Amino acid sequence: MVHNRGMAMKHWIAGIALAAIAGLGAYVYWGSGAQKAPQSSFVLLDGSTRTTADMQGKVTLVNFWATSCTTCVAEMPEIVSTYNKYKDQGYDTLAVAMSYDPPSYVVNFAQSRQLPFAVALDNTGAAAKAWGDIRITPTTYIVNQRGEIVKTYVGAPDFAELHKLIEKLLKEA
Repeated sequence: MVHNRGMAMKHWIAGIALAAIAGLGAYVYWGSGAQKAPQSSFVLLDGSTRTTADMQGKVTLVNFWATSCTTCVAEMPEIVSTYNKYKDQGYDTLAVAMSYDPPSYVVNFAQSRQLPFAVALDNTGAAAKAWGDIRITPTTYIVNQRGEIVKTYVGAPDFAELHKLIEKLLKEA
């Protein structure tokens, strides 16, 4: 009986310690605020370049995607409508095609779907590496006007939640 009580006490102490560490972890995560978006350069379909610094002053959705990704293709109309809804309020979108995506497929997709925002080719994979070594598409980042990543979505975002976040960030100007 004493042995069981000792085990129970150890489990209780371990549980308290784990809760304290988890609480500290949550505090550090929330307390540290947003992280700065990585400094990177993007080559757009028209041959021009855009950098992370160019995002300053706007709320920007950065979407890493591929034409071979069914979820990416399925979410693109929502990304387009989100862009159209907020573009006149200080919101921008950058769709970054993964390095394994053939450039001709990306160009065809962007033209046939009449994507109204900037589309970049990450031919070398440097942008995906800089933004967290992205391997899963779609991966989407929301960057605030100060150039900080405030939200990351792996997979399709909940667009109602995304719109609320965008509206909140646009009001922070």
